[in-house]
Amino acid sequence: MSESPASSTLPRRQLGRYLRDWRTQAGLTIAEAAKLMEWGASTLQRLEKGNADRIRTIDIQELCRIYGIPAEIGEGLKGLAQQAAVKSWWHSYGDLIPENFDVYVGLEASAQQLSCYQSELVPGLVQTPDYARALNQLGYPDDTAAELDRRVQLRLQRQAMITRRMHPAAVAMVLHESALRRLVGGARVMAAQVRHLAELSSRTNVSLRILPFAAGVPLGLSTGPFVILEFGADSKGQPVEPPVVYVEGFTGDLYLERQGDVQRYRRAQESLEHCALDVRDSRDLLRQVASEFAARAVKPGAGSGA
Repeated sequence: MSESPASSTLPRRQLGRYLRDWRTQAGLTIAEAAKLMEWGASTLQRLEKGNADRIRTIDIQELCRIYGIPAEIGEGLKGLAQQAAVKSWWHSYGDLIPENFDVYVGLEASAQQLSCYQSELVPGLVQTPDYARALNQLGYPDDTAAELDRRVQLRLQRQAMITRRMHPAAVAMVLHESALRRLVGGARVMAAQVRHLAELSSRTNVSLRILPFAAGVPLGLSTGPFVILEFGADSKGQPVEPPVVYVEGFTGDLYLERQGDVQRYRRAQESLEHCALDVRDSRDLLRQVASEFAARAVKPGAGSGA
């Protein structure tokens, strides 16, 4: 049976990816799991590849039971199953998919290459524990200490994709100078965070460029932060999955798959890189800013909030 390209969209691929991972954790082959569902193996295979033409939430619920998937994750998977098969997807927080079910993190973990721009904050993928903690304390003021620790650990676990020894993901990042200067957690926290960025920029798989204030507005308008995710190619040089542009919002996230949209963001990334400092000069600036924060941190009365 031929696969319909139109049926393979991001929510369906993410649903399939999660189901495949949980099936593997349960120690079941596709044939074994399909038999328990009274399906043919090809039916489950299409579901795991994101190519199922029709997805019933009752079937997802039964797979969750078979695989031993926790209820809160199961609700997120059922929410993914109910998303329309569209190429541009607006994921509104708490709408069908629970707010605590992070769709993006699962997508990011599968990427082989990320190209991104951030204008306000240091991206989660390169945050230090103290910087992440300071942001989460502001974002989730009612969290207990244990819940806060869990959030920080989850953010740090994401970083393994660029620091692992075998096949680390490639990252091309443009970071606006304002993200370096904006105080988060105090001068000591910022000194350590900016120093960490300088160290990461020396990795062969990381290209980190700083867009200085002096560069003005290269595109003539603000794109806002974005990430372009790519998932590698098969033996024929074709993309394993279509590239996706992720645009984070305050009340939800936008995922773009249409070729024209992806190309527009690629051109924006190229323009930003062209106007940014090169990697070496960016590293020099990072070290300079880290030194400035370190000097502020040791001044009398500076404290953690200086």
